[in-house]
Amino acid sequence: MTLPGIPLLLQSIVNGILMGGVYSLVAIGLSLIFGVMKIINFAHGSFMMLGMFTTYWLYVLLGIDPYLSLFFTVPTLFVVGLLIERFLVSRVLDAPEHNQLLLTLGVSLFIENCALFLWSPNFRTMEIPYLSKAITLGTVMISLPKAIAFGFAVFLTALLYYFLKHTDLGKAIRAASEEKEGALTVGINLKKIYYVAFGIGAACVGAAGAVTAPFFYVNPHVGGIFVITAFVVVVLGGMGNFIGAFLGGLIVGLAESIGAAFVPGQVKQFIIYSIFILVLIFKPSGLFGRSSSE
Repeated sequence: MTLPGIPLLLQSIVNGILMGGVYSLVAIGLSLIFGVMKIINFAHGSFMMLGMFTTYWLYVLLGIDPYLSLFFTVPTLFVVGLLIERFLVSRVLDAPEHNQLLLTLGVSLFIENCALFLWSPNFRTMEIPYLSKAITLGTVMISLPKAIAFGFAVFLTALLYYFLKHTDLGKAIRAASEEKEGALTVGINLKKIYYVAFGIGAACVGAAGAVTAPFFYVNPHVGGIFVITAFVVVVLGGMGNFIGAFLGGLIVGLAESIGAAFVPGQVKQFIIYSIFILVLIFKPSGLFGRSSSE
């Protein structure tokens, strides 16, 4: 273990916050799906991979800026999520939990293998001239694509928060999440809510993929890296807790980045999983979740 200097520590904090915003956006979609439907979606990472490939091919083939591609990627992933919920997930909602897990895992494997068949396992990157610049603040260098990704993550999170708090459909989603029997009593169509919630979850992670593609490699297995982190974030923030998922993403991003300044290589992941295990032991409901006794 090495002790970093103040400049390196500040750089690590900035990098952690920026990357944590992306983790938050990935985890919020996962948390929303679990909060409404009580199902753990193992295909979440594959949806992110689809978002990254959609952005990549729109840029390579049509020259569409990756951030403008959000106007296509987000609706596309929303429809993909809606269709998968309509024709697959809806059939196992009342089945044992292991059947639900196997289904979403199967969907993930199917999507990844289709991507392997269509696009090969090669690693691809996007070279965008105006994103090669960095912002310098004193001794801290801020990656422009990461800063833009963080900005989009905050904006989209705030937009989703407003939607859930101040629109009729958003309130119906919250009602279905908090009290299904009560939601049915007041005439809320739970099937419709499930379609929309799963679609929004897929759209969120698709947006995360779109804003991540400019500075991260793209290949069929890339979603697995982010979905594991997203599960850690969701458990850390509290399963189904919207604000907890956002704050949990920032915590994990900081832990990962600062850990990399102290320890070499993949050992940095030890810090994240240590936090994860400690939370499960001492506060299973998550740092920002409510325990069953509350």
